[in-house]
Amino acid sequence: MSGHDSGMPGRDSVQIPDDRDFGAFRAQCESERGWSLTYSKGGVAVWVQLLEPERALHKIKCRMECRDVPAETLYDVLHDIEYRKKWDTNVIETFDIGRLTANSDVGYYAWRCPKPLKNRDVVTLRSWLPMGSDYIIMNYSVKHPWVVNKSSQFLAPKAMKKMYKACLKYPEWKQKHDPHFKPWLFPEQSRLPTLPLSELSLQHADSLENIDESSLAESKEDRGEGSDEDSLT
Repeated sequence: MSGHDSGMPGRDSVQIPDDRDFGAFRAQCESERGWSLTYSKGGVAVWVQLLEPERALHKIKCRMECRDVPAETLYDVLHDIEYRKKWDTNVIETFDIGRLTANSDVGYYAWRCPKPLKNRDVVTLRSWLPMGSDYIIMNYSVKHPWVVNKSSQFLAPKAMKKMYKACLKYPEWKQKHDPHFKPWLFPEQSRLPTLPLSELSLQHADSLENIDESSLAESKEDRGEGSDEDSLT
């Protein structure tokens, strides 16, 4: 389970998620109450939840059946920043900034957005925790409300399928690229400098609401007319 949010509900300052937050996040992943199913095809399902009608602010939730991929492999793929640069064709730049605790860090991610959106970059606080047979990763970042329909119908399903293909090829790739280095499983391997939590502040989605992107054109692929078959290079 992996998710992105603009902050934990009811908190006005940056805080590292605790067991209660992870439990609440897992409950959201498993619940369908208050969610509207907008896409269901080929083992991929996408739901949307309206948070603030006056600002058209939404949450998006995806679920995919990953045959022949153990949960542990998917967990590694989502964590492995060097492998992401190989399979995530939307990434412009990504790197880790600093470590907060044994299971939380801060990183930078810049990605190519489909037209008519401009490219984005964001600093995220990422926390992770295995809970029984579940592997949970939580990212706190900003979202752009304009992109909800496109995300739920095209971008989210395509990203899930691309991630699945990356998972199938990850074990072979990892054997050739520092196979024993997994600081998300073994915190003592981390090479990141320690970062004080006091240096961070929340960034809200409001900061993106006034970006004018209406004049940008939309390509055939951005409209969802292109192929979902993306090769991993």
